[in-house]
Amino acid sequence: MFSGIIEAVGLVTRIVTGDGMREISIEAPTLCDDLAIGDSVSLDGACHTVTGLTKDGFAVESIGTTLSRTVAAHYQTGTRINLERALVVGARLDGHFVQGHVDGTASVLALQPQDEYWLLDVQLPQVVAEATILHGSIAINGVSLTVNALPDQASCQVAIIPHTWAHTNLSSLSIGDSVNLEGDMLGKHVLKGLTQRTPGGQLDGG
Repeated sequence: MFSGIIEAVGLVTRIVTGDGMREISIEAPTLCDDLAIGDSVSLDGACHTVTGLTKDGFAVESIGTTLSRTVAAHYQTGTRINLERALVVGARLDGHFVQGHVDGTASVLALQPQDEYWLLDVQLPQVVAEATILHGSIAINGVSLTVNALPDQASCQVAIIPHTWAHTNLSSLSIGDSVNLEGDMLGKHVLKGLTQRTPGGQLDGG
């Protein structure tokens, strides 16, 4: 479980491609001191397990569904990645509940500077659109953001404050780039409960 508050932006230093998997090495000196093999780390919002440690970073393995549903399949040497370690029980939750289970990727539609902040518009896959409400939460590349506008059923807009712009890889985005999206966890559970109810008000199978 994560919060969507990015701790560091790491740099991909090495990629080894195997049969249906990619071993990704990431330079992230500020995260290394407190990492152990087996720990969970969010890479652009996608939960990965630390499989190796180096002096200035760590390694993970992306396989199967992760490669098919996230931007990890497109990482190259030099790619900047938003990083967050798993939440500690009892810690303050500053963002929103982010599972690290990316629902899919989507394209950046617009990126507009507005004085001190930026407006970012992205496509919404149906599974994310159904759980997204105005002023609700969404995770874009692992960043906890508030839905600023819903121009239509297939896109949403968020506002990015200067701190988030300076401390995440959102500032590296261009129109047409792909980003990881995770819809609001609470919204998805509410939607699931509603769609499983029968006309009589009982849950299917209840």
